[in-house]
Amino acid sequence: MELSDKSIIVLAEDGFEDMEAIYPILRLREEGIKITVVGTGNKDSYTGEHGYTLDVDDYPSAVNPEEYDGIIIPGGLSAYKLRSNIYIKDIVSKISCSKKLVGCTGLGAAVLISAKVISGYQITCPEEIVDDIINAGGDYTNIGNYVDNNLISAKIPGNLPQFMNNIFEFLSSESGELTNK
Repeated sequence: MELSDKSIIVLAEDGFEDMEAIYPILRLREEGIKITVVGTGNKDSYTGEHGYTLDVDDYPSAVNPEEYDGIIIPGGLSAYKLRSNIYIKDIVSKISCSKKLVGCTGLGAAVLISAKVISGYQITCPEEIVDDIINAGGDYTNIGNYVDNNLISAKIPGNLPQFMNNIFEFLSSESGELTNK
């Protein structure tokens, strides 16, 4: 399957880390991948920490995870709003359980904790949620970018180029699995 045949959800809510949402969206679109921006459902656009806005393409209650090849969860304070939304947690859980791409950057890993999909995975994240990752059964690693099968994580915006390279490698792979191990 060509990359242009792929469809990816990117989550959004007020307070997203601008670079962690905009950069993946632009890179994915450059490859012809269909992007669907999904918010929590309470508005039609969301504003990032630095003032950029993202318009919503769909609401989480209307999304069928089976129609997508993966999801990207940007960091920023938006993660705390996203992680409390029952529809968002359901989408993340279904995509993860299907072994499809789950990409998270920065605080976006908090959404994985609330969706209860972190157990058994090795992941990187900012220092402020390391204890949460460990308490949820995840295995924290203190490196900038990490791949564990279908879960690809980046710690900070500076890790985004490698993060996106890993995303493209995963989406192009026959097995749908990658690993740093």
